[in-house]
Amino acid sequence: MQRAAATPETPPADAAPTAGAQTPSAADAFLRAFRGSFTSALRWHHLDALWQVLRTDADGGWYLYAVGEPPPDAPASAEQVRRFLDEIDALLRREHDEDYCGIVYADDLQAPSFVKIYDPNNLGVVCGFSDNPPLPGWIMSKLAPVDLPAAQPAPRGRRRWWQRLFG
Repeated sequence: MQRAAATPETPPADAAPTAGAQTPSAADAFLRAFRGSFTSALRWHHLDALWQVLRTDADGGWYLYAVGEPPPDAPASAEQVRRFLDEIDALLRREHDEDYCGIVYADDLQAPSFVKIYDPNNLGVVCGFSDNPPLPGWIMSKLAPVDLPAAQPAPRGRRRWWQRLFG
């Protein structure tokens, strides 16, 4: 299985979270975990094993976050977690028509607490380096999530444009 130092999306350390009434320390913890080290479920059988671990821990306090939607305020129920796993598995197998998976990352495949699931229709440069990497489509986390799109810095070209306009 592949091990990566971090997946590509790296919000700045000073990015201000905008989710609900979350405390700065909780938001910082989420962003640190988000930028942490992850392992890919490279092959479909690795993904099957990860799903089984997550099903076993369905009542473990998982937040289910569809990036781009408002972050959830509370963990999902065990039934919601199991339904999400069934539905996301079906979506990935239907829309990621490859003989490998490689678009689901966990902080620990045997005892996960943070899982990033990339949208097969918005992969961009998931592996390697990109100046504007895609965010995952979905996140499962035991930490309350922050609004990731709002925490991302504007692309440098846009920032320069803004500074010329109002700088």
